[in-house]
Amino acid sequence: MTDSPRAANLLAQLEHLNEQQLRRLLVEHLTKQKLGLYWEANAIERDAALNADLVLPRLVEEWSHAPSALVGRDSSRQGAANQGDVGMNPDLQNAGEQFTHRNLIIEGDNYDSLRLLRATHAGKIRVIYIDPPYNTGNKDWVYNDHYVGANDRWRHSQWLEFLYRRLTLARDLLTPEGVILVSINDENRARLELLMDEVFPGMRLGSLVWRTKDTGNDLSQRFSHVHEHVLVYANAGFKFNGRATDRSKFRNPDNDARGDWSPQPLTKAHTYTERENTYYPIQDPDTGYWYPCDPNRVWAYASENETRKRLNGDEAAIEAALKGLRSDTIEQLIEKKLIYFPPCKSSEVMQYASHEELLAAIKTGKGPMLPKKKTPLLRADLPDLDFWVGKPIATGRPSRKELWTAKPEEDRLAPLSSWIAGMNEEVISLEEYEDDEPVVLRSTRGGVATDEVKEALGSKSFPHPKPLSLIKGLLSQATQPNDIVLDFFAGSGTTGQAVLELNAEDALTGSAQAGQRRFILCSSTEANTKEPDKNLCRDVCAERMRRVIKGYGGKAGYTPEQGGEFAYLQLDKVEAADAHFEIDAAHAFQLLALKRLGVVRAAMAGAVQRLGRVEGCELLVCNEVTPDTIETLVAWPQRHGAARLAIYSTRPKTLNEQLAARGVEANCYSLMDALLSGQRGSAA
Repeated sequence: MTDSPRAANLLAQLEHLNEQQLRRLLVEHLTKQKLGLYWEANAIERDAALNADLVLPRLVEEWSHAPSALVGRDSSRQGAANQGDVGMNPDLQNAGEQFTHRNLIIEGDNYDSLRLLRATHAGKIRVIYIDPPYNTGNKDWVYNDHYVGANDRWRHSQWLEFLYRRLTLARDLLTPEGVILVSINDENRARLELLMDEVFPGMRLGSLVWRTKDTGNDLSQRFSHVHEHVLVYANAGFKFNGRATDRSKFRNPDNDARGDWSPQPLTKAHTYTERENTYYPIQDPDTGYWYPCDPNRVWAYASENETRKRLNGDEAAIEAALKGLRSDTIEQLIEKKLIYFPPCKSSEVMQYASHEELLAAIKTGKGPMLPKKKTPLLRADLPDLDFWVGKPIATGRPSRKELWTAKPEEDRLAPLSSWIAGMNEEVISLEEYEDDEPVVLRSTRGGVATDEVKEALGSKSFPHPKPLSLIKGLLSQATQPNDIVLDFFAGSGTTGQAVLELNAEDALTGSAQAGQRRFILCSSTEANTKEPDKNLCRDVCAERMRRVIKGYGGKAGYTPEQGGEFAYLQLDKVEAADAHFEIDAAHAFQLLALKRLGVVRAAMAGAVQRLGRVEGCELLVCNEVTPDTIETLVAWPQRHGAARLAIYSTRPKTLNEQLAARGVEANCYSLMDALLSGQRGSAA
């Protein structure tokens, strides 16, 4: 039992428990759910990132990126763009002389980054994409400053505990329409999926599959490992964007008074032996021509006539059978003029005078055929061949009319396929989809992603990045133009580049709402005992985004209108007991700007600092209550044209009384309470 220091540590913990505590622990162990995911959270070395400290943002201006022409002043774009900021529709025009950042790169352990975001962005993130470490055993991730190898006794439990803590925080960030997409390899998909089920109960939407490379390198078992997965968990209000129906496919060749329509398949993928009740002939009531059923793809609709024959006139059974149908019968569709019978020349009509003549035509391949596939509709082994003797048989195939006016345009969206195809991979269209054929995303292979990072960073590289085309495709289906996209395993920053590319493409549409997505990228330094000075966030993630924004290798950069900027934040941690002494004015200003406005700006000098305006109300931070600051605040409404003031102060009660006595309408709040709100840590 004592084969490791961790096991010995667990035994030492048990020695300090009394009898009642041991009994309770034993009952919990014996009754613990056995089905599902289990990991040894109590046995592993505690995650050093877990803490109950306050997490405060600190803007590092020299590592941030703002267009040089705009540094030191707000552009006209800033006010317009920030109309859609999270929270309360703020107007940030003339908010001060500092550039307003809407995109964030946060350096630090992502556990702390997520705790900060829970305090500032709870319920405001619509899309989260992450590519967490895969726990392959190849030292692909760091736990407590050391790489986790294949021989680590606790590597699976460490990995699950590590992700559980972070996913639990991320869950609180999602909007009611929010979604989280998680990349994972095949080896660890099952574990991660069970973990996601526990953290996001009832939210599993499905998964997508993409091919990482063309050939596998494991030939020992003749099995090629070339696929990975993207797990999708979403709140009830989420929908993928899909694809609008091609309006040009709706025409009106028969001058239907109801307008344009599109032909839809009248068959389904079942044979006549599997669905005998939908294997029947159809007659055009206008021409009298007959249409055989394809024995390999029977009709998709039941027939009242066939139902009556099958139930031998039992009216009660017939009524029950028809009432249980989920759609119209073929007779009802024909009566409603929703079945299109293609024109057929009399010279093309087939008619057989005898059973023998029909069999001869079938034998020589001259009987009724499917027009495209040229497979026989009638065969010698099929039932009721005598029915066709003497019947005029048309050559075409009937279809169901899908009227353009049958449903609103927003409901005419093709769904997203769970298969992500290669860039040049042939995707076979299936007959049953027609206009509702799913949207198929396309992605380059994983090796291209490595080249993309090298191209952006020169000689620097990052192991196992995801292709830009993959993340861009996912975000194109998951995001709306004004969404915030979070990646708290940001790596080389591919998610940020994907956001910028989508914004630029949206801007081409000319829509006033286009191109306003924002990114929040969280990355650690990945410093460890062997590489204490390593800073992945600064030197890879932020540097790549800086080069992407400026443009590199002949590629155009990105303007502020397209989101071409970011604030670089580092995190300061303060023990709650020391908060009153260690939180400075810059901490307060930046945390409140993030919380109330969703933006970052360098703190300005002075005892009174303006955050911005929300719904006509000025948001101010008052670090000191002095006679001078009182006079500044009394003059503020008239000087700045504000009807109301909301002031965060270290002495809210005193300030409120002083302003009320001077006739100033203001709501004063505790600055410390605002900073502590949402800052729930974990020391366990």
